[in-house]
Amino acid sequence: MSENNTPSAAPVNTLAEAAVEPMGAPPSPLRETWDYFKKNRGALAGLIVIAIILFLALTAQWIAPFDPIAQDRTAFLKPPVWMEGADPRYILGTDAVGRDILSRLIHGAQLSVSIGVFVVILSMISGIVLGMVAGYFRGWVEVAIMRLMDIMLALPSLIMALAIVAILGPGLENAMLAIAIVQLPHYVRLTRASVVSELNKEYVIASQIAGAGHVRQMFVNILPNCMAPLIVQGTLGISSAILDAAALGFLGLGAQPPLPEWGTMLSEAREFVGSAWWVITFPGLCILVTVLAFNLMGDGLRDALDPKMKR
Repeated sequence: MSENNTPSAAPVNTLAEAAVEPMGAPPSPLRETWDYFKKNRGALAGLIVIAIILFLALTAQWIAPFDPIAQDRTAFLKPPVWMEGADPRYILGTDAVGRDILSRLIHGAQLSVSIGVFVVILSMISGIVLGMVAGYFRGWVEVAIMRLMDIMLALPSLIMALAIVAILGPGLENAMLAIAIVQLPHYVRLTRASVVSELNKEYVIASQIAGAGHVRQMFVNILPNCMAPLIVQGTLGISSAILDAAALGFLGLGAQPPLPEWGTMLSEAREFVGSAWWVITFPGLCILVTVLAFNLMGDGLRDALDPKMKR
């Protein structure tokens, strides 16, 4: 009997030792978000592309081979280096006035990223303030703000941007302001909806009982819990801003020549579609890749930050 009882003691001791072993600390929210984000290969690829674009934008002054507005009168419409008749100094060729396309594309990345970031910061800050006021105070304040946003959303975004730029005058600064106004309703509605869903939660009620003021309640207690959807919207808003700025530049209402903005480059190259394809193809590809990268990253952030999307 003693021989039969001896083997059974080992599993009991093993289970007892496992029971007293300390469990590992739970991952931090940032680490958990990154773990979910990197599972999305499209979002990870978009993040890598955006990192490359940001690197080009930040180092454009040093890595661009030529001045983006300098003209070489001996090299008009030179093709890329892999084509016959190319000039080896200009890797992607030159435009109709002899400017290096590669240098203009690199500096255009700097302009496009600046446009996207400025527009998102301006529209997000304004939208958060209006949305917080509408969702927190409710009543006639909410009705007035939200009906104004509904009117703005009823108008096509590009048409409204064109109208604003037509009033203010063509130019890069006015175009960015117009795009920020067009994107404003999205942040207002998103912030207001998040605030309304947070108002009846226990931590808000406890803060009210403790005597927290309106400003502290809105921007210290409630706002941090509303930032996840706003971050996603801001990421997607950068791509929309870049696309709208390119559209305004293409129509001659955004950045004005000789600024190397991608939409303006497309506008200047329209007449060479059939004879010099590289002049219009490379700026279009830059817009396509950049907008796609931000959209992919935004989708990945949405899945990583939304608890309902986590599996």
